[in-house]
Amino acid sequence: MIDPSALSPEARRLAAAGLVAGVYALFCGAMALREALRRRAVRQAAEALSRGAGEPVLVAYASQTGFAEELAAATAKALSEAGTPVTLRDLSAVTAADLAGRALFVVSTTGEGDAPDPARAFIRDVMKDGADLSALRYGVLALGDSTYAHFCAFGRSLDAWLARNGGQPLFDRVEVDDGDPAALRHWQGQIALLTGVTDAPDWSRPAYGPWTLAERRLLNPGSPGGEAWHVRLTPADGASWEAGDILEIGPRNAPAEVEALIAALGLPDAAAETLSSLRLPHEPAAIEALRGLSVEAIAERLTALPHREYSIASLPADGGVELIVRLMPRAGGQPGLGSGWLCRFAKVGQAIDARVRTNRSFHAPEPERPLILIGSGTGLAGLRAHLKARAVNGANRNWLLFGERTAAHDHFHRDEIEGWTASGVIGRLDLAFSRDQAERVYVQHRLHGAADALRQWVADGAALYVCGSLEGMSRDVHAALVEVLGADGVERLTDEGRYRRDVY
Repeated sequence: MIDPSALSPEARRLAAAGLVAGVYALFCGAMALREALRRRAVRQAAEALSRGAGEPVLVAYASQTGFAEELAAATAKALSEAGTPVTLRDLSAVTAADLAGRALFVVSTTGEGDAPDPARAFIRDVMKDGADLSALRYGVLALGDSTYAHFCAFGRSLDAWLARNGGQPLFDRVEVDDGDPAALRHWQGQIALLTGVTDAPDWSRPAYGPWTLAERRLLNPGSPGGEAWHVRLTPADGASWEAGDILEIGPRNAPAEVEALIAALGLPDAAAETLSSLRLPHEPAAIEALRGLSVEAIAERLTALPHREYSIASLPADGGVELIVRLMPRAGGQPGLGSGWLCRFAKVGQAIDARVRTNRSFHAPEPERPLILIGSGTGLAGLRAHLKARAVNGANRNWLLFGERTAAHDHFHRDEIEGWTASGVIGRLDLAFSRDQAERVYVQHRLHGAADALRQWVADGAALYVCGSLEGMSRDVHAALVEVLGADGVERLTDEGRYRRDVY
């Protein structure tokens, strides 16, 4: 071994330089290997996502700090686990040819309303005038921070461009203010509607408060459709909301299912309180895997039940949150998770886990603006709250278009609506009961029939609020509005905040 002290200063300098170069080469090699492994992992993950049956979904993201990319990955994973083939791609790699079929965009806004740096290529090469996106059905998750002047600016501009060029929204844009967990759960709920898998655990656990089930009554006895219930909940402490807001509830399992699992595992009866809010196993092998564990250990292995959202049909002055809830069946015929809990299993007087979620995108316009309210079925809930607020504010230029199956059984809150009409709160009322005549008549047909009046109300500055089912009603209403007002007219109303929807 050579003694370094025996070397000349020049030789020592060269030896040190060689050592640095060697270390640097090793470092570069390690970085290259890590990048190769990362790319292989990404490729393998993408291949795994692409497996599945049915129509694929493109999940594209534009991220500045990585949050949008994380949420896009979580979105793709949720779709994939539901059996939907997914392509996960940075927006910079998305071409015009990719914009067909179904696509979900998860995009952030940076600085004072700027698009993330990786989105520049898409803006330059794809977001051009004249693009034909008529074959695209899309959803947008816009991330932003309301402390900045141009909140969610890129998400909004992307959404507007997609719609302007013929894209059909799968649901209204979801905006997330500074990582708001409630807005992210709403996005997750929209994904569940796309896949039909509605029992996936929430990405973030809601902070529920104690409410009481104060009233429950059937609104449509004898109806040819599913049961619809008026449900009233009162908060233990003061709660505030306004027309357009949403109530999230934490559902519970059917008591019989909880009791069956307790009996199968020989658990104490007190375990029911813990198990009632968790996803219960039903396969024999999954149940057997829990045998011998404590209640606490079982709870650690099971995930929490996902939340459910309902449009609020009342104002705080009414003393509680009122809902209109359709009893929905699951695939096996059992009552749905949220509707079964509210309409079947919870007892009047029992505690309900719930929280109010602010829904700014469906808040009221100024009282002096005319308001056209369009909905069907349980969508009356969100419209009812607005009518209550308009009555309080003395805003009487309101037009309600409501549809259901039969006038005899499904005219929800009929006395109230007729009272508002008689007093002038509702200036015009158009009803569509589809089963009351040989030819089916829906609210979109009433819009066509009142085309001249609709154009006049819009010319007078009216806002249009739609509440109800995403599938069918809201899409057919949107198509009718485009036919009557023109695509540019509907786009202008959207840009001005005069066309708003609460659809599910």
